[in-house]
Amino acid sequence: MADTQYDVIVLGSGPGGYVAAIRCAQLGLKTAIVERELLGGICLNWGCIPTKALLRSAEIKHYMDHAADYGLKVAGAIEADLGAVVKRSRGVAKQLNAGVTHLMKKNKITVHMGEGTLTGPTSLTVKAEKGEEKLTAKHVIVATGARARELPFAKADGKRVWTYRHAMTPGEMPTKLLVIGSGAIGIEFASFYNDMGAHVTVVEMLDRIVPVEDADISAFLEKSLTKQGMTIMTGAGVESLEVGADGVKAKIKARDGNVSEGEFSHVIVAVGIVPNTENIGLEKLAEMDRGFIQIDPYGRTKSKGLWAIGDCTPGPWLAHKASHEGVTAAEAIAQELGNKDVNPHPLDRNNIPGCTYCHPQVASVGMTEAKAREAGHEVKAGTFPFIGNGKAIALGEAEGFIKTVFDARTGELLGAHMIGAEVTELIQGYVVGKTLETTESELMQSVFPHPTLSEMMHESVLAAYGRALHI
Repeated sequence: MADTQYDVIVLGSGPGGYVAAIRCAQLGLKTAIVERELLGGICLNWGCIPTKALLRSAEIKHYMDHAADYGLKVAGAIEADLGAVVKRSRGVAKQLNAGVTHLMKKNKITVHMGEGTLTGPTSLTVKAEKGEEKLTAKHVIVATGARARELPFAKADGKRVWTYRHAMTPGEMPTKLLVIGSGAIGIEFASFYNDMGAHVTVVEMLDRIVPVEDADISAFLEKSLTKQGMTIMTGAGVESLEVGADGVKAKIKARDGNVSEGEFSHVIVAVGIVPNTENIGLEKLAEMDRGFIQIDPYGRTKSKGLWAIGDCTPGPWLAHKASHEGVTAAEAIAQELGNKDVNPHPLDRNNIPGCTYCHPQVASVGMTEAKAREAGHEVKAGTFPFIGNGKAIALGEAEGFIKTVFDARTGELLGAHMIGAEVTELIQGYVVGKTLETTESELMQSVFPHPTLSEMMHESVLAAYGRALHI
């Protein structure tokens, strides 16, 4: 059994873990990372990136199906080769995994492949095929992430009942697909398979889809997805699934209380996540709440030297939140180890953007209009539609709107909410604005290039104060 001492050991190599390791190495700390499966974690291998590759294929198919709208002719019917689409997605994931491997070597981070278990706040064992290693460090960062939550009455089998991992590498194309849950994961897969030709039904227990978003965004998205051919059931629940060799029978209780039975070829379960925190030695080392590790704003747990970041800690459960936490924890550790040149800043959860890559895209940051009013703000809110923007019309993407929410007394930007083409790229402008604590005045005085979709951001701010120019 080898015994290896480090300054920092990171348990888990997802977008939180590998970024934390890189930042530690940049700060001159002897760093190791422990990973049981693939470098890059769920995000790079089974989540954020490969799903976007799938959605890109679906987007291109959508444009090809509507080529005539752009004055173009396509000979013959457009056919989707699901196997080739999945192969491309897996190729993207493989490329990024290789990229993280390169970054580990470049930053001289030692990689231990195997199952890591904490034996104390700053020590762990790693079980691998070659045997067991004992690792010790001055500090340990837990970044073990999370996995899909399953339904108690129907375990995912990879054949008829899928989690997101099964949905990314399907053995066959669904004909009638039931998606349970309308958060980002559920809606993205619903959008992908709908564009690929499946008949999709989405069941959401709450009263609207993408329920964390602004109510106006939810309503617009539901209308758009319904127009695209999806069946959307809100305020509804799946009571049981009967899985057979050729499909799945689902009993669904509708908003009015009536229970109906539907037949589907496949089911995707997207009802949340479960943190990967059991059986890794945390029981006496950290305070837990429903399996999530409780931390201070810098990532510290109750045990000195033990830190946690990412999806194994309280939400929002987003890759970019995990990466930011990784940098914060790394800098706080370096500061504790005597580095006087770092000044870590705790994460402000109000400034974390959320993105859903369905068609149309959804993006937001900060408070919804309803939450702002609930918090006691006197609100000014403005919206501007894509149909009023020249670039959107030229792109053939005139569906959507941008909404901004301000405090009427101070002019503080409280939140921004978008639906439409490329809004996942546009939202960062508002994120920077919120981080800089901007008011409506700076946003109004900023010059936005023409013709761009970003002009709608400016117009939405103007609209909040009754000054919109193009509508």
